[in-house]
Amino acid sequence: MKKIIRILSLVFVITMLVSTVVAVSAAATPYKTYTYTMDMVAVESPAAYVPDRVIDNYAMNMEKALNGATDLFVAPDGRLFIADKGNNRVVILDSDAQYITEITDFVNEHGVPDKLSACEGVFVNTKNIYVCDTKNARIVVFDLEGNFDHIIYAPEADVMGSDTLFRPVAVAVDTSGRMYIVSKSTYSGIFAINADGTFQGFVGVQKAAVPLSVRIRRMIFPNSVTETYNSVEFNNISIDSDDFIWVTTFGATQSSDSDTTLEDAIKSNNEDYAMVKRLNAAGEDIMVRAGFFMPVGEIAFVSSSSKSSTAAVKGPSKIVDVALGANGVWSIIDRDRSKIYTYDSRGQLLYAFGDIGTQLGNLKTPSSIVYVGSDLYVLDAGLNSITVYKRTEYGDLIDEAIRSNNNRDYDTALEKWKEILQRNNNFDSAYVGIGQNLYLQGEYKEAMTYFKAATDTTDYSNCFKMLRKAWIEKYFLVVLLIIGVVIFLLAKAFGAIKKKNDAGITKTEKRTFWEEVLFAFHLILHPFDGFWDLKHEKRGSVRGAIFHVGLACLTVIYNGVGMAYIFNPTSVYNGNAFSMLYQIATVVVPLALWCIANWCVTTLFDGEGSLKDIFIATSYSLLPLSLTMIPTTLLSNIAVEGEASIITLVNTLGFIWVGLLIFFGTMMTHGYSMGKNILATFGTILGMVFIMFIAMLFFNLLRRMVSFITDIIIELSYRMQ
Repeated sequence: MKKIIRILSLVFVITMLVSTVVAVSAAATPYKTYTYTMDMVAVESPAAYVPDRVIDNYAMNMEKALNGATDLFVAPDGRLFIADKGNNRVVILDSDAQYITEITDFVNEHGVPDKLSACEGVFVNTKNIYVCDTKNARIVVFDLEGNFDHIIYAPEADVMGSDTLFRPVAVAVDTSGRMYIVSKSTYSGIFAINADGTFQGFVGVQKAAVPLSVRIRRMIFPNSVTETYNSVEFNNISIDSDDFIWVTTFGATQSSDSDTTLEDAIKSNNEDYAMVKRLNAAGEDIMVRAGFFMPVGEIAFVSSSSKSSTAAVKGPSKIVDVALGANGVWSIIDRDRSKIYTYDSRGQLLYAFGDIGTQLGNLKTPSSIVYVGSDLYVLDAGLNSITVYKRTEYGDLIDEAIRSNNNRDYDTALEKWKEILQRNNNFDSAYVGIGQNLYLQGEYKEAMTYFKAATDTTDYSNCFKMLRKAWIEKYFLVVLLIIGVVIFLLAKAFGAIKKKNDAGITKTEKRTFWEEVLFAFHLILHPFDGFWDLKHEKRGSVRGAIFHVGLACLTVIYNGVGMAYIFNPTSVYNGNAFSMLYQIATVVVPLALWCIANWCVTTLFDGEGSLKDIFIATSYSLLPLSLTMIPTTLLSNIAVEGEASIITLVNTLGFIWVGLLIFFGTMMTHGYSMGKNILATFGTILGMVFIMFIAMLFFNLLRRMVSFITDIIIELSYRMQ
């Protein structure tokens, strides 16, 4: 009995030690794993991958070390192929990363001894090995045993253009044998070459970033602008099981005077300058980008133009390769930060990890990344080795949840996502995963809760659409009745207002406050007569103008508070996003600037209106803001995301309406002709800019004075001690 107890105790101790070692190794990774929230805040998450080992030439049982290797490829039979650029060879390893042989010299089709030179890319299918013989400007094809087969040379100049270079650095081959070749210093796109070696054309041409100033000069002086701007070149390529090609690039071209820098393109989700694209055979980008940001690697980066920052790495990620995993998961690697970013099929960031260094798991100059089963193999051109990362239990859970979703095993997927959420409650993809599974099960209300937690307005809107559809079907007659009652009440209200305004035409005694307020409804429909009566017949007043300014302020406040979550998620997501004073300032400050600037300008242009007249006319012109924004804010609570354009259109028409009223109000108030009013309006806008400039100078001077006085007081206090 005692012997059995000892054995069981020993087993327990060993189990605890092993689990402790595993836990410590996972916690002791020389990098952090994290994701990003909607407002670009990095939140730490459990490790999805941990470093397992480093494979150098000694571990490969290979005499000569790698030298600036640029590409790593896993063949269908499990062998590893390395494009060893510095040694002018392709190294072949078995599935255990043990050296088999290498390709360096061969006898070409003319029977002449030949050799590879600075080969940068390699691709292997079930028939051949394709090597990018970069310095020799060709693709050399071998059979699976490494025997020479044939060579693909550069297309003829009259076909691809005399100014196009052919310096292949990466190649991918689809199931039909068509080759897609990325060439260095080629800005026309990707070479598409048929299996027989004939040039098919270029696909996936990148858009060039041309500065706004140059575009304007080209429109005005089309024959005098000679600057040329090339699109950015691709740097790597992969192909998936559906024959879609994945390409990577450093992003948009940049220049010192460019208004479309790469940083701006990333933060504005400008897909024209995406660093990773999934292209079909026609070169069309079909990648799904449903995350908060484009899949571009690092999001919260320090601008490359910043001089004050002490960040070790500035600017956006430099993506050099993309690896395609199972279940639609894919990863990219940032050469400058030595970080790996992994996304799902919707382009949502699952996790990011990695760092620069020499410890196990850190990288120096990563050049290629591939999936070997669930493991990640990263080729490091700086350390001349391969770093292997093993997926953790947390990473396995994410993979199982995604796989269950893809297989439509929604119950299992729901269970896995909830388990993930227990381990990482900052993981937005888990909230989305749970919401999507609840949606498919018809639990729309509960799904909306999870989508809201992840700020996923698109899926939230889809759930709300289903609930709205069910509600309308159930209460169709009630909906019709409500619409009819609203139309009837509005017709009655506007009819009463019209009668009140018509009665005021002949009224000679002092007008009541509500008569002055309601006159704005006549003015917005009859601006010429309305503004004339407003000034000369005293149909309005300062108190009426203040009422309409207050109404406009309440309108924008209500718009900020009452706009539905689908159209205004930030007010819910961040409690500090909405400020009542800020909303009021968006009305009062432009109004004050316009009135003061217009009064200054029209005084010089012989305007007939006083500052009081300008204020009244401008304030009464604000009524359309309330007439359009209040209904759209109300309707936003029963609208879905696809109907946002209608709400935007109505609000835009409201602003245009206000602008036209202010323009014609200025003309009638000052007795201007159309031409003189246009000139006065332009002068008023310049005056507003000038006033803001003076105000900024004043506040800056005031700040400096306060700082100077504070420094003197502090200095005196020190001297008195």
